[in-house]
This record gives sequence, C-alpha cells and structure tokens, in this order.
Amino acid sequence: MKNIIFKIIIVTGITMFVGCNDAIDIEQPGRLSAENAFITIDDMQSGLLGAYNNLDNTYEIGFTAVLTDETYRGTDNGGQNLELLNFNINSSSGWPASIWISNYAAIDMANRIIEASETIDSSEDPDTYNNVLGQAYAIRAYCHFKILTYFSTDYTDDSALAGILMDAPTDDLFATAARSTNGEFYTFINSDLTLAEDLINQDLGYKFITQDFLTAVRARMAAYRQQYVLADQYAASLLNTYPIANQTQYFDMYDDVDTTESIFSLERTDNDSYDVQGSGGGGWAGSLFASVDASISGSPFMEMSRSVYNILSLNTDDIRYTRNLNTSESLIDPTYETNPNYLNDDVLLVFKYPGSEGVSLMNDIKVFRSAEMLLIRAEAAAEANLLNDVSIYLKELRDARYGSNQTLVTYNTQEEAFGAILDERRLEFLFEGHRWVDLKRMGDRGNRSIDRDARECSFFTCSINNDDYRFTLPI
Repeated sequence: MKNIIFKIIIVTGITMFVGCNDAIDIEQPGRLSAENAFITIDDMQSGLLGAYNNLDNTYEIGFTAVLTDETYRGTDNGGQNLELLNFNINSSSGWPASIWISNYAAIDMANRIIEASETIDSSEDPDTYNNVLGQAYAIRAYCHFKILTYFSTDYTDDSALAGILMDAPTDDLFATAARSTNGEFYTFINSDLTLAEDLINQDLGYKFITQDFLTAVRARMAAYRQQYVLADQYAASLLNTYPIANQTQYFDMYDDVDTTESIFSLERTDNDSYDVQGSGGGGWAGSLFASVDASISGSPFMEMSRSVYNILSLNTDDIRYTRNLNTSESLIDPTYETNPNYLNDDVLLVFKYPGSEGVSLMNDIKVFRSAEMLLIRAEAAAEANLLNDVSIYLKELRDARYGSNQTLVTYNTQEEAFGAILDERRLEFLFEGHRWVDLKRMGDRGNRSIDRDARECSFFTCSINNDDYRFTLPI
C-alpha cells in the first residue's frame, strides 16, 4: 500500500513540501489543481492516502527526546543533536521546520480533497465519498492542532498567536498570510471535527481515522486548554472501549503485535516512503536513536538519559524498564558518577522501537493510546481538587505496568498531584513526543522542569524554565 502512496505523491506533485528549502519556498511548478487531480471517488481515496503519508510524529519524538531529558549523546554520536542538547534552537533549526512543513503538507492535501469533493459525483458510492471526505476534515483539524501545539506560546490564551489557518489549497500562503490566534484555530478545528463526525461512517481500524480518533483529539485538546470537564468526558468515553494493557500487551504493543491500547497509530512498513533507516530524518522512530539496529553494535548515536534510567531502575518490575531499555546489551557502569570514560562504559540503549516485520528500527507510531486518556482523567481530577481520584487513576496505571497491586499514594495538594501526573507521564510516554508539551503546559503546576543528570550537564546546559522562549518553536 505504501508503494502506491509514494507513486501517488510523485505523480501528482502535491506533497513535496518537505523538499523545500524553507517554509516560504513552497511554489511547485506543474502542480495539478484539485479539479484536475481528483475526478472520481477513487481519486479522492488515493489523495487521502497521500494525506496519511504526510502524517509523521517522528519529528516531534526526536525533538522532544533531545531538548528535554529523555536522551543523551550515544557512544557512536558523530555530532548529531549536540546543539539541541545545549538548547540551541532558532528559525534555521531542522526540527521546527520539519514539524511545520510536514503538517502543512498534510493539510494541503486534505484541502485539495475537500475542494475537489464539491465537483465529484457522490451518488455512485455515497458512503465511501462521505467517509473519505470526513477523514480529510479530520486530518486538517488534527494537523492544525499540532501546529498550534508547537508554535503557540500558551494553549489557554485564545488571543495568543498560533500558526496560519490554511482552509484552501495554495502555493504561496506562507509568503502572504498572517498568523491567526489560538481562538481562531480552536474554532476552525472544532468546526472540522464536527464536519468529520457527521461524515465518517466506517470503522476501518486503528490505523485509519474513526469516530474514536475524533474523540481522542477532542480529549487532548480540551486537556491542553485546561477545559477539564470536557476532557474528562471524552477520555472516559474512550476508556470504556480501550482498556489499559497488561505487561505482556504493553511490551508487545511496541513490537506491533498487540493493539489493546491503540486508538490511532501511524503505519510504518518495509519499503515505504519513510524508508530512511540510518538517516534519523523522519518516519522510522528507531532511526532517531541508532543507525543500524537497537543493539550495542547498531551505532547508537542517542541513548537513554541517565536521569530516566535512574528512575526506571528503581523498580525493574516496571515493564517500561525492559520496553524502553535494551537490558540484554546495555552497559550499566556502577562507577558512572566518577568514571572519566563513562561515555563508553555506560551505554543505555533505547529499545522502544527495535523494529517489526523483520526490519530493524521500523515500528508503527502510537499517536493516541488509552493510557493517555487515563492520565487526562487524572489531570481533570487534580484540577477539580479530587486528589483521591488522582491516586486511584495513577494506581490503576501502575498496577498494570508493574504487574502487581501497588500502594495507593496520597497527595495533599494540587501541586503534588500534578507533579505525580507529570512523573508518570514522563515514564509512560518516554520517546513518544509528549515531554516537551507536558512541561510547557503544566510543569509549573506540578513544580517540575527539565531534569537532566548532573554528569550529563558537565558538557551541556542542565535546564531551562518552563516559560522559556524555547518552549515555543520558532517559525
């Protein structure tokens, strides 16, 4: 299927944003207009696959892993990400440009489908027509929300600037249009989600957009806006369908053989258009950390940070320890704090994305999971000062991850509760692209910030404040 998608992209020439030098240089000569590219419902479906192909969270995963406290330079690091480890980020940095361009590429494809739908006869297959159109609206909404997430200063301030609202196909929007406010973005996103809800009439599984995907977007967006009554309702409704995985299911989920928690994932398969093993350039999450495979001989250029390892190793019964760390090949140096050669003697290999289908470093990318919904419910309880409920929700997750009944921890203040939620999210969503956003939106509420090990700070800056300008990406 991915080969078909790739051919569609090449032939139509309408998803070549990534080939641009920057976010302004986007005019593509010979580009097909929507009315010429999409004539039938089958054409709409092909275009939809192209829009899916532009959905890629690896940029967010890689950026977050380096800028926060999830990774440190690996034993085979050849200079990768060192500037970002030292919090050097500006408008010429690659990660912000990739996040911006990939999302707007998906939005542009969705816009072409939406525009063309007005001239396509739907009577031959109205159900498919509506479902494709609904997914296009959903992709447009989701990607606009991601743009807001990374390029707005404050998710709760409707007057703060987000990105550019892109509601029609265009080749020069970035060069001419002004940024819109968060409030304008939220209104547009909610309108698209409503349109999608009315149109989507099939459940094609967790690798395609369904009604549950729409609910998950609403839950996350409401939590980011601190509209916790709504967030709790959306999250609770999904937990009725998607249970929390047990230890075996959790481990197998990242080998792409279990779907218990999967609300929506991005498919990655052999010879797809993201086949960039070793480049670290996007698509395959495992290639963000190693060049060959997840072993000690696999050229690991980014490794698990010591600060994360020190937490996970406190209780190795936690399945997140063995899922995130290659315990069979990592080198754990007991003299780490004093060893001058610790870079070679302390090697913490990332094992979350070891590969699937016999292909190293290639795994489906988990976008929405039921664990996120449970932790959103915990946030909502903390906001409402229902601290015992926070304890119950966190215990439920820990019971599943530890594989045994855990002590119910009590919290005396909202700050303690939000801090505990952040601590749990740090482990639960390790190497999944959440940490930067979480510290930005509620780090101060929980008295948490970037937490790097002291030894790792001997070469790089230890931390930045949660309101630092680097918690908003440059355009």
